[in-house]
Amino acid sequence: MTVHGMQHETSVEIAASPQAVYDLVSDVTRMGEWSPENVGADWTGGTPGTEGSTFEGHNRIGEREWSVPCTVTVAQPQECFEWVTRPGDPEGPYVRWTYRMAPADAGGTSLTEVWDVLSLPPTLQPLSAEQLAARADVVRAGMAETLAAIKAAAES
Repeated sequence: MTVHGMQHETSVEIAASPQAVYDLVSDVTRMGEWSPENVGADWTGGTPGTEGSTFEGHNRIGEREWSVPCTVTVAQPQECFEWVTRPGDPEGPYVRWTYRMAPADAGGTSLTEVWDVLSLPPTLQPLSAEQLAARADVVRAGMAETLAAIKAAAES
């Protein structure tokens, strides 16, 4: 179940094959190259990029830095790559990140990024509705920036 107001998806068309785009987004160690919030990731278990593999994602907003354990839940080459955060927490998983690829009408790939807060993480639970809305706005803007950077990388 999605937390009200804490879900967003956005898409971009990329002049590259679905496999080339999948290869980029499924390498979470590179996400820090594109995301304004994520600064990288380290694989921690399983075969990197496969369903069930785990990684630690590293993030920064201003002076605040944190890392979060993640598990890959979908790994379908050319179609979908997805993970959830803190799957082992009693109230988790908290957030699901999804990247869907589909052939674009004009050739290339339509890449859709989906952010879905399944349950409020403990760090967000004390926030007011206005603060949560502001956080959602920051994430939405970051998603657009991330997709633009992935597009640039795929098309270079």
